Amino acid sequence: MFAAAWTASPQLPSEGFTPNWSREGFWRQSLRQVVRLTAGGERVRVRFSNAYGNSPVRVAGGSVAVGGSGVRLTFGGGSAEGEMPARGELVSDAVQLAVEAGESVVVTLYFDTATGPATFHAQAFTTSYRGGGCLLDEGGNGFTEASESWYFLSAVETDSGRTDGIVLFGDSITDGFGSTPGADRRWSDALASRTGRAVLNAGIGGNLLLNDSAWYGERGVGRFGRDVLRPAGVDTVVVLLGLNDIGFSETDAQPTYKPAPVVSAGEVVAAYRELIRQAGELTVIGATLLPFGGSDHWGERAAKVSYEVNEWVRCSGEFDGVVDLNRVMADPGDPDRLHPAYDFGDQLHPDDEGYGVMADAVARCL
Repeated sequence: MFAAAWTASPQLPSEGFTPNWSREGFWRQSLRQVVRLTAGGERVRVRFSNAYGNSPVRVAGGSVAVGGSGVRLTFGGGSAEGEMPARGELVSDAVQLAVEAGESVVVTLYFDTATGPATFHAQAFTTSYRGGGCLLDEGGNGFTEASESWYFLSAVETDSGRTDGIVLFGDSITDGFGSTPGADRRWSDALASRTGRAVLNAGIGGNLLLNDSAWYGERGVGRFGRDVLRPAGVDTVVVLLGLNDIGFSETDAQPTYKPAPVVSAGEVVAAYRELIRQAGELTVIGATLLPFGGSDHWGERAAKVSYEVNEWVRCSGEFDGVVDLNRVMADPGDPDRLHPAYDFGDQLHPDDEGYGVMADAVARCL
């Protein structure tokens, strides 16, 4: 049985937080991407998403490698070429490639025709590479451009047979903003190391529970089925989402936050109930929102709404379990603020140490 060992949530092509290639796409170019798996196996298959593409995307060739040893990908029962349907996905055939949990795999694609705008994941916090021509069998020398996003790549699966995978469903905190780029220090990475289970990251920076965003992805209640229910081998989801719904309307500093309707605690709670309903038989763990006093999301109304939401998470009994990240991550001298030792520097996102503390807290409640 194949189960997901790594995922990234697809997003609409956009300018994103940093320069990227999503709007221009690829033509007569090779794309090399590196991802860290959280489950091992003897065989691997790869999923590619064209969820936001209006026309098919031809893949002229692909490969997957680990530790210097690689194999060519095939599609549809043995073809060296494949096609991602418009608004659909392409799944490779299973290939023989032994991998271990914690190892990184390298996925390379060659596009000989224009892809058009590319479905992507904006904030990878690891480097992807692009070069001219077909570089499937080449080392790194031909890859002359770099980007910190993932393109088309949405999942890597292994034949682990595991059915105890965990999905972390959230925003930039789950995505790993504030962690050291290239070091795999997100709290999803830390939780996988602490539990020995596959941990799948379904975070999107800036994501909202209740509203779609051209920059920050489909609303949480809309993408939950794709990003949480579809991956194989999952039995638990941890929900940490809603802070942007509460805080975006507090600031005019980021035009990408707009539109940012003012939301009530009741609206956020209704969205949580909808996620619980959609989850069905999955174990759903609710996480309280982290302290964010002093950040650009903070204000009198946001403080009140976040307090009410967190009290509901703690006391309602509607989640299968609760992890109180708000209390775990708070400054002992000012519980409205993130602990200084865990603060990346914007009073909103944790640093590497903070993400490790979050992983410890979740591991204790599993």
